[in-house]
Amino acid sequence: MIFSTATIPVNAEGETRLTRAQAWTGLELKARDARLFLPPGLCTRCEVVKESTTHFVREATIAGSDLREIITLEPQSKVTFFQATGPREGAIVNELFEDETGALQLRFYCYLGLRGKEPNSPEEQAEQAQFDSDRGYKAALISTLKRTRELLAEGKL
Repeated sequence: MIFSTATIPVNAEGETRLTRAQAWTGLELKARDARLFLPPGLCTRCEVVKESTTHFVREATIAGSDLREIITLEPQSKVTFFQATGPREGAIVNELFEDETGALQLRFYCYLGLRGKEPNSPEEQAEQAQFDSDRGYKAALISTLKRTRELLAEGKL
């Protein structure tokens, strides 16, 4: 199994300050269309195909893999991506919270497996290393907040 976590401050020194509502809007936009937030060419398709009062379903092609995710939103707090189809199974969570000093933080955590692979297989170990690397999900959190600031500066948030 793959478990990974990363936490970054929403308002790092020297960055345009984001309110919780602005950071949340960025997370929700990313959940609905990852193409706006991932590096160019990484996500080539992302479409919400079903929506209900409790969740929505998106289909996407990310890093060449087709996937279907069931996404739940806990407003102003948490986005959970359940991997319904694709190379991974499990859940990925993005969560906004205040730390003990009251500073707004963005945390990622996941508990995943690779479909059709044995737990702790070489493929799973490689996936774990990728998630934990400097180019892993921590970089995705930083990129998400950067893009959210860009949208704010463009008046699109």
